[in-house]
Amino acid sequence: MERSSRRSLDDNNSPRDRRTAYSAGGVIYRNHGAGYEVAMIATNESRRWGLPKGHVRRGEAAEAAAIREVAEETGLNGHVVRHLATIEYWFRAGSTRIHKYVDFFLLRYTDGALVPQQAEVDDARWFPLDEALRLASFDRERDVLALVCRLAEAGDLGTA
Repeated sequence: MERSSRRSLDDNNSPRDRRTAYSAGGVIYRNHGAGYEVAMIATNESRRWGLPKGHVRRGEAAEAAAIREVAEETGLNGHVVRHLATIEYWFRAGSTRIHKYVDFFLLRYTDGALVPQQAEVDDARWFPLDEALRLASFDRERDVLALVCRLAEAGDLGTA
């Protein structure tokens, strides 16, 4: 018997050591006179910079989850302008492989002050768009920021 065929299966014939997770996040932006800035968060002892995101609660719309997660992780409030992209990736939590999908939304900053969420975030800062693109630690989030850069260049972000 091959090793892979000995893996235990659940009722849906999928390995028990895999699951799917759904999150939502946001690129919250403002026009700071000299151009657009976006808020990013630092994790992993401030070695990783990324976009705020988190779990979508049961019955919660992805847009509402994005607004909530941005506020929880950064202290900033915003209004959803549009859906930007859905990214997906795999990661491991213990012995479980997790296939994660994240819906990212563009949020126009409305109010609030940067206050990193103590439990999960090491730092939160505003960065000019081009600097945020260079700082982003994850390729798929960098792709989302590149889309925001293209929207800004095309004049499709509006005013904030």
